[in-house]
Amino acid sequence: MNAELRQHAARYVELLRRHGKKEAWLPTGLARRLPSASTSATPAPLSSPTTRTTKSEPPSALRSAPPIPSPKPKNDFDLNSILKDVSGSKADKLAALRKKTDVCKICAHLAKSRTQVVFGVGDPEAKLMFVGEAPGAEEDKQGEPFVGLAGKLLTKMITAMELTREQVYIANVLKCRPDMPANTSGNRKPTRTEMDTCLPYLRAQVAIIAPTVIVALGSTAVEGLFGPQKTTISRLRGTWMELDGVPVRPTFHPSYLLHNQDLALKRLVWTDLMAAMEKLSLPISEKQRGYFLKPTA
Repeated sequence: MNAELRQHAARYVELLRRHGKKEAWLPTGLARRLPSASTSATPAPLSSPTTRTTKSEPPSALRSAPPIPSPKPKNDFDLNSILKDVSGSKADKLAALRKKTDVCKICAHLAKSRTQVVFGVGDPEAKLMFVGEAPGAEEDKQGEPFVGLAGKLLTKMITAMELTREQVYIANVLKCRPDMPANTSGNRKPTRTEMDTCLPYLRAQVAIIAPTVIVALGSTAVEGLFGPQKTTISRLRGTWMELDGVPVRPTFHPSYLLHNQDLALKRLVWTDLMAAMEKLSLPISEKQRGYFLKPTA
């Protein structure tokens, strides 16, 4: 058996024992080839799929142990403490809040890996606010949310509403780009702990700006704002939620539309944006109402 694999398997079993787990499913023969774990407790029994099966759990796959929670970074800020020494106009308050986020190191791993904090951009007096999940590589580089390909599509969506980026406010649940393993590219989803830790900053932005409507872009943004959901973004979109008294309209993330060039999906997102326009008492032309509808014969 590969020595490195054996070492990782032994560590996994030791973690389970330390957290009170009594057994784990392992591939056939692996249990017999593990070295003894260094613990004074009686070794927990290890069953292979050939010796024990259940109707509800297929024996062909490794049964996942319940996740072991990591220590939650301590965030001494709550909404009131963040805002207590923030005063002046909305622009002044946002500038003061930005100074707080720029030096935040509560999530030490994110503070170490980020190029800069991506605070948010737009009109402090905006009535419409867009919330995404976290900065990507290009956002981390430029210090502004939604500036990559998804950001360009979001700009087109805003333009279709006959607004500009300068008239709305755009922010993310997470202010730092989620760190990636060395020599890897792409982006990862923020963890629940990271989102919980950073959410007070976003709630402070919402409290300062006091938008009339928030549009949540994608399932991760909804999860960051409201916690884990029991349903999908496909079922949540088309409905209204509420954050600190502000109506929130969930919809698909622009990146989802980039990967799914379906006219029907674009129409669903546009329907959500028109619902936001109605809340804002913005005029909707007949031309706008016909966007992304299949032409009739």
